Amino acid sequence: MKEIKTEVINTTKQIGDLIDWLVLRHAPPVPYSPTMYIDLEGVNLCREGSVSIFTLLIDTGIPTQRVCFIDVHVLGAQAFNTTGDKHKTTLKDILQDNMIPKVFFDVRNDSDALFSHFGVQLQGVEDVQLMESATRRTTTSRRLLSGLAKCVEKNAPVSFGGSGSGSWKLAKEKGERLFKPEYGGSYEVFNQRPIPAEIVDYCVGDVQCLPDLRDKFWGSRDLQWRDLVKEESTKRVAASQRSEYQPHGRDKALAPWSADQNRILDQ
Repeated sequence: MKEIKTEVINTTKQIGDLIDWLVLRHAPPVPYSPTMYIDLEGVNLCREGSVSIFTLLIDTGIPTQRVCFIDVHVLGAQAFNTTGDKHKTTLKDILQDNMIPKVFFDVRNDSDALFSHFGVQLQGVEDVQLMESATRRTTTSRRLLSGLAKCVEKNAPVSFGGSGSGSWKLAKEKGERLFKPEYGGSYEVFNQRPIPAEIVDYCVGDVQCLPDLRDKFWGSRDLQWRDLVKEESTKRVAASQRSEYQPHGRDKALAPWSADQNRILDQ
């Protein structure tokens, strides 16, 4: 497991510095655009609620991964509209750049919240939930989508909780006890400042596992398979921006694959 360097970003100066850092790492002659792994947390995270924390992991290929907790509860729209000192680019611009890959696990409500509250139209999205579904061998096995914990348990190393009760699983459970109502928690904990250590660990875990999962699902697949996943990831983003989108609809547990797509995946 790679070392993680974490930092809370809650001032416009820090946002500007992050933007300059990101632009530098995506500018030519960089041979590839470092992948951004993203997860959002909030109170009823969707158009009907609010965004509290934007967790961003940047994998530049070096042993240490940088995880930034962008404090949207404190910064509001400034988190997305503040430009860097050296480059007149914003986080919104980067999120809308189709050439920079952005990996989510179930992008739908994250996209809904970003678009509804901040006008961010995500581009370049790859959805790990769809990747996992597309790796299954039969149409029947693909019918229902998996949540992140189940996906990690089946596909990630032991250090993330796969095939055992690793530190990843423990951190996730501790965080859930603070915000899930069935455990006596409240989603308002995402607005508590300073951010509780258990919430920091929970948010780190939700992005820390994504590079390994993406590598496992994405690395050995052919171009046609990748195009199917990208196509459906893009459709998810578009659907989340429509007025009729239902953030908590029952059909969200169902995979999106058409009969033709399932025939391709079966092969």
